[in-house]
Amino acid sequence: MSPLPVARAEIVVDLAAIRHNVRRLRELSGVQMMTVVKADGYGHGMSEVARAAREAGADWIGVATIAEALALRAGGDTGRVLCWLTVPGEDWAAAVSADVDVTAYSVAELDEIEAAVATSGRPARVQLKIDTGLSRGGAPVDTWPDVVAAARAGERAGTWRVTGIWSHLAASDEPEHPANDAQEAVFRDALAVAETAGLRPEVRHLANSAAAILRPSARFDLVRVGLASYGLDPAPGHTPDLGLRPAMTVRALLAQTKPLAAGASVSYGHTWTADTATSVGLVPVGYGDGVPRHASNTAQVQVDGKRRTIRGRVCMDQFVVDLDGDLPAAGEEVVLFGPGQHGEPTAQDWAEASGTISYEIVTRVGGRLTRRYVES
Repeated sequence: MSPLPVARAEIVVDLAAIRHNVRRLRELSGVQMMTVVKADGYGHGMSEVARAAREAGADWIGVATIAEALALRAGGDTGRVLCWLTVPGEDWAAAVSADVDVTAYSVAELDEIEAAVATSGRPARVQLKIDTGLSRGGAPVDTWPDVVAAARAGERAGTWRVTGIWSHLAASDEPEHPANDAQEAVFRDALAVAETAGLRPEVRHLANSAAAILRPSARFDLVRVGLASYGLDPAPGHTPDLGLRPAMTVRALLAQTKPLAAGASVSYGHTWTADTATSVGLVPVGYGDGVPRHASNTAQVQVDGKRRTIRGRVCMDQFVVDLDGDLPAAGEEVVLFGPGQHGEPTAQDWAEASGTISYEIVTRVGGRLTRRYVES
């Protein structure tokens, strides 16, 4: 029998870890759980993650765009799905027909949803988002009464059901930041305005991953958990050990190893020069596969059980690591990052080495890498 082909570089996703994380976070919060799978499941695979989260008890799935919501439906998901990022002229009718909960920030968006209801022939499920201080998406506070009034009028007319009211925190990863108290106060005021107008939403939600863990007062009826569902820390330095398990491992095979003389320089621009004789290995992935160029000369990988530092600039298709005189064979496994249980670097390690956040590390990786699913 021929041996199974070996991927030159791959993303390995542990679905059992995702189920474990969703269960653990749901138990901790004590309210309904929305697992956020936007951006292809933070790089883990949208439909696969959504299915695992449903199996672990997620009540809702959250995505950014209507296209993502429709892709979930096409993949067989039939549960509650919320999307929240649209532009004028979106295919609202497709979302309404697919039984997707959509988000409105303005009366203009509600007008578009009303037109979509006429086209689809069925009432919509609408959630309203209030901008409580992130100054990003959502209704500004001064327009909120008008949005609420229009939403209530549509409810009375049978055009839609307002299923939720929500907002998003700016600094939940910094528990002592004054914005957290300020935003929660604005959100509570917005809920009072909606209640006075006669809206009775199914769910009120404010907390993302960090707030779901660190701010019980922000949990309301539902928490939206993205990063923590994948086992990554949403608030490094503040999060207690919850036993979450990182679900992603990125690995490749060494393409080549060679000795390197003292004084030899590596990669474009010769930004690193060997002080003493050493050896280097060529890893066949680069920024074309989502490896951050900012990791040049800083991030580490694991080869032959040891951590090895990237030397020189990360290129489009490859990068070089210092093997400290060792010469493992071409084809040896290289672990860029993983759960960290076997000494390998983690996504957080790569984030710190690259001056970014772990969200970006796992979401951007891909390109020519294949993706494989396992059950630990």
